Amino acid sequence: MFHLEHHSYFLQTSVLRDISTYIVHSIMNWVITINVYYCFAVTSSSAVSAHLVASVIVAVVEGRGLARGEVGMASIDLKNPEVVLSQFADNTTYAKVITKLKILTPLEIIMSNTACDTGNTTKLFSLITENFKNVTFTTVQRKYFNETKGLEYIEQLCTSEFSTVLMEVQSKYYCLAAVAALLKYVEFIQNSVYAPKSLKVRFQGSEQTAMIDSSSAQNLELLTNNRDSRNGHTLFGVLNYTKTPGGSRRLRSNILEPLVDAETINTRLDCIQELLQDEELFFSLQAVISRFLDTEQLLSILVQIPKQDTVKAAESKITNLIYLKHTLELVDPLKAALKSCKTHLLKAYYSSLEDKRFGIILEKIKTVINDDTRYTKGCLNMRTQKCYAVRPNINEFLDIARRTYTEIVDDIAGMITQLGEKYNLPLKMSFSSARGFFIQMNAECAALPNGQLPSEFTKITKMKNAYSFTSADLIKMNERCQESLREIYHMTYLIVCKLLSEIYEHIHCLYKLSDTVSMLDMLLSFAHACTLSDYVRPEFTDTLAIKQGWHPILEKISVEKPVSNNTYITEGSNFIIITGPNMSGKSTYLKQIALCQIMAQIGSYVPAEYSSFRIAEQIFTRIGMDDDIETNSSTFMKEMKEITYIMQNANDKSLIIIDELGRGTSTEEGIGICYSVCEYLLSLKAFTLFATHFLELCHIDALYPNVENNHFEVQHVKNSAGNKEKITYTYILSKGHTEEKNYGLKAAEVSSLPPSIILDAKEITTHIARQILQKQRTTPETLRQRAVYHLATRLVQTARNSRLDPDSLRIFLKGLKKKYEADCPVSGQAQTEDGQ
Repeated sequence: MFHLEHHSYFLQTSVLRDISTYIVHSIMNWVITINVYYCFAVTSSSAVSAHLVASVIVAVVEGRGLARGEVGMASIDLKNPEVVLSQFADNTTYAKVITKLKILTPLEIIMSNTACDTGNTTKLFSLITENFKNVTFTTVQRKYFNETKGLEYIEQLCTSEFSTVLMEVQSKYYCLAAVAALLKYVEFIQNSVYAPKSLKVRFQGSEQTAMIDSSSAQNLELLTNNRDSRNGHTLFGVLNYTKTPGGSRRLRSNILEPLVDAETINTRLDCIQELLQDEELFFSLQAVISRFLDTEQLLSILVQIPKQDTVKAAESKITNLIYLKHTLELVDPLKAALKSCKTHLLKAYYSSLEDKRFGIILEKIKTVINDDTRYTKGCLNMRTQKCYAVRPNINEFLDIARRTYTEIVDDIAGMITQLGEKYNLPLKMSFSSARGFFIQMNAECAALPNGQLPSEFTKITKMKNAYSFTSADLIKMNERCQESLREIYHMTYLIVCKLLSEIYEHIHCLYKLSDTVSMLDMLLSFAHACTLSDYVRPEFTDTLAIKQGWHPILEKISVEKPVSNNTYITEGSNFIIITGPNMSGKSTYLKQIALCQIMAQIGSYVPAEYSSFRIAEQIFTRIGMDDDIETNSSTFMKEMKEITYIMQNANDKSLIIIDELGRGTSTEEGIGICYSVCEYLLSLKAFTLFATHFLELCHIDALYPNVENNHFEVQHVKNSAGNKEKITYTYILSKGHTEEKNYGLKAAEVSSLPPSIILDAKEITTHIARQILQKQRTTPETLRQRAVYHLATRLVQTARNSRLDPDSLRIFLKGLKKKYEADCPVSGQAQTEDGQ
């Protein structure tokens, strides 16, 4: 009964299909010859949130000869001492490489000089340079891409806790070659080397996360708003309540690369559930996390050993030791906040904080650094902390230098007081890192003789209601002060370096700490977003089912809550065609589904009453109708390039969103292209949502039982003043295709077009519609086959996912039987007579 004659069913053809196939094949053959790099042609600012500054350096190398297409990548963030290695096979579009680079938003890209020889450049080199026009590009000699040297670097620099990476990369020669060139180059530009056994090194293939190309990231406004790059109406903006730079970076990378492992996602969701249920845990954790500084950047500076001992290097090391002390002092409060947690992941983080090395490092620091030395806001306060960081009696000369510094500062304060008395002016001492000590005076508090300050004062500036100035004596005293500071910093630096050499062997526990803090920060951010809206925990099955879901970004913009809608996509009905007039809500709905999918896969709750998702390995979108001046592409060519990219890279586990296709050319060609593209995508098990104005496409469901038609309803309201009808948008999605025809003409009627033009347009439209529209006739046989197909897929789905008890399952199956009989009355009656 459930056997479906697929071949006889799917091979039904029509004149329309023959024409469409011919057209689309001709166009696709033409388009495939054009590089699909266009999909990624967005400015680097669109791929990075406004507050982030690029600090990542990436080395890329490709195999030669038979190994062409095998790509090795290595990246390091100058603010985070973590080296990430990747190696994977890519196709000729180099989609994975470009997408990974877009996510990394590099400051600089390094490639071998042999890849960019004039007249002999590789395709990968050309694509990277075209896509990253605003990024510094550096070529180094091929000899530095040495896999043996790369392995040596990892063995030498990788901390013991991450040394298992050696097993992963030993035979991955291209990423080893890339890391060799990268670390040699960083050593050259930073003028410093990394301390032995100090770096976190990890291998990241391309299979652990879902791929979202940068064109889709831009279309969906994941990080940047398309109208105004400065506003926060993005998915990142909706979810970002992080308190630390590390948490913000983790959220950003998760949005661009969602997880594909349901177990890991559910572990995160368990944490959010506990945070939402335990208010005390939520607020105590948030209070501690908000006190952390940028742990990754702190680590990065601590593990670098400068090649030259400059004053700046000395000051930086002292500052960061104070930051380290501040960070370690937060470990106990963080443990206390996590003590009563119940979920597996939070318990694991609590266990990681019980590492004895945190206490060992802090005790070693406290033997040298004063207990009351701490991170404070304000450059003068911080300067004071750095000067007096080291305990007295450790270095006699340091104690003398500090007394001298104190005397100079006291002298400066005294001198400014005397100047105030001398000229009878309310002068006060101020400080800035750029100017040192200077004099400040409120302009409203004193009447100046002749409206001018005494000639003794120089470098006078006025900001709002305050004068800032200095004097020759004060400049000299500042110089003495700076000289004294240099002595203090130099001697403190020597003590700090000795201390750091003792704690280097224990410092690797900070990698765990930074990972814990950034993850907790992101999870708290998700929980915070949930408290502001009625989000629900998603499930993961083989079905995309959303009950009353809404658009998360639109909710933040709108005064009223957006209209919610249902979504139901299964393997048996995996291709949804959506129709409806302009402005009826099609684009918003499509983006909403993609955003909810991403939110679910990063471990966030979702804006809906209920939600179930199938894990998507790739998310593709084809949205927009604009020409592209940068690549000299017309609307039509842009459409073709984007759809070609999707067809070349999509697989059965993809989520594909197509919002209008074929509208950049004539109606006949547009319908033909859409029809053929639909037929190609129907051969995949991907979940596809296809919004179109071509109502002819709706009849494809007569040939393919896995096609469903949905439409957005509109209502017609008669104008009280006359007979004219006005369209009211409901934004509600309903089954079937739209009954609205010629809604463009209806919109034109309320515009200022002359009535005679409207009348002529209606007549011509009616005549053309009669010629073009060839409705497919549905025979009883196709109805029966469709009913059988749907029954079979529902039964398979029930067998896989059902958690119903026997009685409920019996009721559900009877319901399925009734639905089958309603869809196929003839066969239904015959079966009832035979079997019951």
